Amino acid sequence: SLPSLLDGPTPTLVIAADVGYQHARDLGLPVDVVVGDFDSLDVNTLRESAPDLLIEKHPDDKAASDLALALRFAWTVGATSVDIITGGGGRLDHLLVGLMLFGGSLVNGETSYLEPVFNDGAVGLLGVLIMVPFMFVGFDVIPQSAEEIDIPFSEIGKLLMLSIGLAVAWYMAMIWAVSTGLGAEARQASALPTADATTTIFGGSWAGKLLVLAGIGGILTSWNAFLIGGSRAIYALARAGQLPAALGRLHTRYNTPHNALLLIGGLSFLAPLFGRPALVWLVDAGGLGIVVAYAFVTWSFLSLRRNEPDMERPYIVPNGEWVGRAGFVLSIGSGFLYLPFSPAALIWPQEWMIVLGWIVLGTVLLAMASRGRRRF
Repeated sequence: SLPSLLDGPTPTLVIAADVGYQHARDLGLPVDVVVGDFDSLDVNTLRESAPDLLIEKHPDDKAASDLALALRFAWTVGATSVDIITGGGGRLDHLLVGLMLFGGSLVNGETSYLEPVFNDGAVGLLGVLIMVPFMFVGFDVIPQSAEEIDIPFSEIGKLLMLSIGLAVAWYMAMIWAVSTGLGAEARQASALPTADATTTIFGGSWAGKLLVLAGIGGILTSWNAFLIGGSRAIYALARAGQLPAALGRLHTRYNTPHNALLLIGGLSFLAPLFGRPALVWLVDAGGLGIVVAYAFVTWSFLSLRRNEPDMERPYIVPNGEWVGRAGFVLSIGSGFLYLPFSPAALIWPQEWMIVLGWIVLGTVLLAMASRGRRRF
């Protein structure tokens, strides 16, 4: 969504950063200058459609963001006041309400509600553990959309590790807050334990309603992230000949993989219609697919280290060989948790049929790609 312009004087100079040109035009702003590396906007098409426009193109490996380049341009021409208009959404509502819940639990929570720390021993622990990979799947969005991230590539690895660390701390804080806000029986009887815990901690239904609203905002922004990351992964597979070529086409105006977006959006819309049990099956079965993907990624990481030692790497993992080996071993170990002999094994036939369906589909597509059918 585009922001609304505040009432104020007409700008004397409008500088657009890359695809911000399109947003500015949609807002009715007459753009004077466009700067950036043009990874999200076709510079040749722009020159043809707006020949009088001043364009400042920077190399792809630039060390500054497009916004920083726009501000630098404004400074060089003598600007004394700059208004920045951006469409960034963020999850500030989710963050603030979550911090409110955690802070309230530290003051009004009951630590006695934490007992017992573990239910059903190893079975209960492993039953939760198999769902953990799915909780972190959203971080795939960062590498999947790396080409469109407007920061230096050398910072992406650091950003990814920082975001995962913050997510772990966030999940721990929310588990603590709910566990100290409601007793075990109340948690089991509640349809929305987090909202009910917030209501109990703050002594009013307003708090629970506020958390639900923030949760909806978090779900919507997460869905947007999955649309971006998932569509880019499908786009990359299509360009590599692993999926139908139609999924690798870009929109002529927005330069986005629109067919892949429609596919992901349609599946995301249909999935909840099958009900909660089907979603649980997808989460559990998807967890196995995720740890298998982790294993392939770490194996590829190790292979590239050995076979392409001189490859240009914007971000180098410290002690990479040991990190890769540890990641591979942990991925394989996590995969064993889903197998029939494990206390937390996938359910037959529902969850295993989902896994088998993925395997069959992947095998067929791989066989077609191996025969050289790069266009389906």
